[in-house]
Amino acid sequence: MSRIVAALLLTIAMLPIAGFAQTRKRTTTAKPGRATVAPKVTEVQRLGAARVAEQIKTLTRFIYLLGGVAKGLESVDDAARRNEATPAILDQAARNKATVRASIQSLREVLDKLEIDFRATPELQRYYIKLAGVASGAANAEEQAAANQFDRAGRTLLGVVNQLTDVLLEMR
Repeated sequence: MSRIVAALLLTIAMLPIAGFAQTRKRTTTAKPGRATVAPKVTEVQRLGAARVAEQIKTLTRFIYLLGGVAKGLESVDDAARRNEATPAILDQAARNKATVRASIQSLREVLDKLEIDFRATPELQRYYIKLAGVASGAANAEEQAAANQFDRAGRTLLGVVNQLTDVLLEMR
């Protein structure tokens, strides 16, 4: 019986110690290298990506429309070489060519501003390396359009779209 009493006293003596141990807060730490955290995208980066995406949309819409216009301008030029085009058709073709040239110039100016903004904004500078050259690509398309090479200008603008897409992929 003395053994039972001794065991009971020992158990009672240990209860307050066990009680303190139970109230201790337990914390777990994450093992390094296990969890991958995606880098936080800032608002400036999100807005920069939105601007790049908008230029991709604008350029692809323009290239789509340019395809039909370029085909029409080529056929008018062919008809003019064969002396089959009326002066009214030639005047309209000249106005269309001027409009296309002005549109490509406008696109180049917007892309030039985009490059400048990326280079000047600290949060976007790391993407500038991939973005650099889109304005010069548009300038090449502008020169090709000035030489009545509208199909070739459209193909050059496709290269600009590809480069912008690479920038957008880098930014996600």
